[in-house]
Amino acid sequence: MALYSLKSNLQLATLKTLSLVSISVMSPQQSVQELFRTTDCICFDVDSTVIQDEGIDELARFCGKGEEVKRLTAEAMGGNMTFQEALKKRLDIIRPNVNQIKEFLETFPIHLTPGITELVKTLHERGVDVYLVSGGFRSLIEPVAVKLGIPISNVYANRLKFFFNGEYAGFDENEPTSRSGGKGMVIRRLKEQHGYQRLIMIGDGATDAEASPPADAFIGFGGNVVREEVKKRAAWYVTSFQELISYLAIQTK
Repeated sequence: MALYSLKSNLQLATLKTLSLVSISVMSPQQSVQELFRTTDCICFDVDSTVIQDEGIDELARFCGKGEEVKRLTAEAMGGNMTFQEALKKRLDIIRPNVNQIKEFLETFPIHLTPGITELVKTLHERGVDVYLVSGGFRSLIEPVAVKLGIPISNVYANRLKFFFNGEYAGFDENEPTSRSGGKGMVIRRLKEQHGYQRLIMIGDGATDAEASPPADAFIGFGGNVVREEVKKRAAWYVTSFQELISYLAIQTK
């Protein structure tokens, strides 16, 4: 009886070992890659992600306030102050008027990040909905959406306010993207409204990383600037949109 029991235990141990060997456990990066392969919605940050520049920095430089604002932007993107603080401080320095915004849009070219046009086209062909979710300004981002073939209704960004004479009057604090955690609020609403099951956030900053969850996954992007804190928080970190394009191409073969 004792011999039979020992034999049974050995057989059970062998079966457990075999079952463990046959199980393939995905790494965190592989899990994100699988979600990316089957995603039904992608939300892109804009500044230093979809475009090569930080829009607010360029606007500040155009208005003669470049260096002061650039320093605050770096602090904000590194997670060293709340987004509301950074946005208010930067805009209080720039105080752009309507004419400056118009002139900036007319003279400053859109510098799309290499590969983004092809990636958005590929996602659209796969039936994936694409959104631009940014802490930047809608007036500067809508032209980017048009250039990429993304509906204006798929842009979530901040609105500047002006007095009747065109002078700067502040920003719309009711926009979720005007405060910390705002991108997560937008994503939660999108999932509730459209029923997205595999929504991914892609971006270069702390506000992008913190949006997952509610985003089902976060892909860190370092093609324009590498932020070490963001890199640490990303299970999948890429430095080129070509990496994402190539991954989808391989998966469809």
